Amino acid sequence: MKAAISDVFFDLDHTLWDFEKNSALAFAIIFEKHQINADLDEFLKHYVPINHKYWEWYRMDKISHHELRHGRFKESFDLIGFEATETFIDLLADEYIHYLPQNNHLFEGTIELLDYLRPKYRLHIITNGFSEIQKRKIANSNIGHYFDTVTNSEMAGVKKPNPLIFEYALQLANAKKESSIMIGDCIEADVRGALNYGLDAILFSEQAFEAAQDIKQVSHLSQLKNYL
Repeated sequence: MKAAISDVFFDLDHTLWDFEKNSALAFAIIFEKHQINADLDEFLKHYVPINHKYWEWYRMDKISHHELRHGRFKESFDLIGFEATETFIDLLADEYIHYLPQNNHLFEGTIELLDYLRPKYRLHIITNGFSEIQKRKIANSNIGHYFDTVTNSEMAGVKKPNPLIFEYALQLANAKKESSIMIGDCIEADVRGALNYGLDAILFSEQAFEAAQDIKQVSHLSQLKNYL
């Protein structure tokens, strides 16, 4: 693999950019700013899986952008018994999007890995996240200079795991699938999506994940050096 690969494609959220940590910091600011009388930890315990569920629905085109942003808040507040008007929820959803990219925590080993890979490969990002927000995340975490291209679902018109987003990303990067690899945290969107397109892939998951034997998997970003 090391000799054949020329282009490495990364997911952003939950792979390089520590979404859960940065998200919790954004909520801490919002709860304090609006003096929300609710336990933040209890809220996050519900919000994290609910957010994953809503993103899966969004990825499958079952809900709209607005339903994603509004619904995950409403369901989480309902579960902790906090009454919030529709207008207040929409306000908080807007503020969350404002504060979220202002934090810049990356997964342990991200910079070291990118420093190691950059001289050897062309690096790229493929993300289902929204264009402006992802740009701010990349800029604020100071990793933009590592990447030759950034593909998002708005540009491609489809979301991972749709094969068209991988095709779009490879065309933008002027790369070939035979000499490229995808690295991401989502088994369906990143890994199986890439594999179904004919693009090699590696799953990154800090938690033990029982994947098929034919799927390469790492639990720390530094372990990618064993493959690249």
